[in-house]
Amino acid sequence: MLKAGVLGAGHLGKIHLRLLQQSDKYELVGFFDPFKENAEKVAKEFGYKLFDSIEDLIDAVDVVDIVTPTLSHFECAKLAIENGRHIFIEKPITKTVVEAEAIKTLASQFHVKGQVGHVERFNPAFTAVKDKIVTPMFIEAHRLAEFNPRGTDVPVVLDLMIHDIDIILSVIDSKVKNVNASGISVISETPDIANARIEFENGCVANLTASRISMKNMRKTRFFQKDAYISVDFLEKKSEIVRMKDVPNKPDEFAMILQNAEGVKKQIYFDNPEVENNNAILDELESFADAILNNTKPVVSLRQGAEALRVAQMIIDCF
Repeated sequence: MLKAGVLGAGHLGKIHLRLLQQSDKYELVGFFDPFKENAEKVAKEFGYKLFDSIEDLIDAVDVVDIVTPTLSHFECAKLAIENGRHIFIEKPITKTVVEAEAIKTLASQFHVKGQVGHVERFNPAFTAVKDKIVTPMFIEAHRLAEFNPRGTDVPVVLDLMIHDIDIILSVIDSKVKNVNASGISVISETPDIANARIEFENGCVANLTASRISMKNMRKTRFFQKDAYISVDFLEKKSEIVRMKDVPNKPDEFAMILQNAEGVKKQIYFDNPEVENNNAILDELESFADAILNNTKPVVSLRQGAEALRVAQMIIDCF
């Protein structure tokens, strides 16, 4: 088992503490949070060991789980890596691309592994169909959330949209060619609503919309590719694949058949893959343990986390 410690005991930090304690692949050693009142409350309520400093926690573990505000990610990660500790770091990887690149370099120098907490990669609705997503040419993503003061220290692009940026980059094997975007601040100091159009060198276009002041919650992405349409509902954990194939010689009487102006007929097939329930945060944490123990590449590498941040910054620079 890997000895793990958590930096940060806020809303998400407490979830990580609970799951690390449950996991068979980690031994939860304890946590550190600079906000003393909250830290002591969490330690008393749940019985986790509270360390007096970041340095003391790092000395006691193999893996540092960084669940602090984004502004402190870089310093926490740097300190952990320089002490030879593997890092799991929540998204976005850091505040700036320069910091992200520095973390990548440090991890390589000190021969440690790092994984970024892009949890939607482990959403069962996505994992059920990700192997079916092949060279999509148009992608539409909507990520809408009701207002929550937590997370408003960063633009909605880094708070919400970056989930979809990472998902899209994970399925498109092509470089970003161009980005156009707009963002509006409504209640926060940074944009609360944003729309971005990302064009890739292979011709694919992705249209992303994110809002944290919506009247309803929505997390849905649709992938359009040759002869197939794939819908992933990250919130409801449902997936659908719609395929178009040549009409068989003897189609079913209830078959849905389309015919174009040239007389070519296609039959539509609907497939709703089985989506298994899981705990995506536990899965991502345990996948990182596997990467360390088996010396394999993490599912969401520091490089991928840095690339998602780079594209997010390109979007923010358009505002």
